[in-house]
Amino acid sequence: MTSSDTATLFDNAADRIADISRADLQVMLRRAALQLRNAAGVSMEDDMEEVLRDLACELGMTRNDTIRFIVREWMETNTYLPVRILDEETEVDGHA
Repeated sequence: MTSSDTATLFDNAADRIADISRADLQVMLRRAALQLRNAAGVSMEDDMEEVLRDLACELGMTRNDTIRFIVREWMETNTYLPVRILDEETEVDGHA
C-alpha cells in the first residue's frame, strides 16, 4: 500500500470517524507507523555509512539531516537549486 493510499484511508476515516471500527483504526495506525519507520531508509555501503556517521557526529546532526544537507549542498553547487543568499543579519547556526 502506498503512502497516498494510506493518506486517503485516513482522510476517509476522519470524514466518518464515528462510523469506523476500533479494529479498522488500529490497522490503519499500524500501517502508518510501519510506513513512517521505513520512510527514512537510505542504505549505503559500509564504508560510506562509517564516513556518514562520523560526519553527522562532527556536524552535530542526525544521519538523515546530514544526508539532506549533503544533497542540498550538491544541488546548489551544481546549480540544480538556487544558492541561498546570506546577508549580515542572517543566522547561520555555525554553518556558513
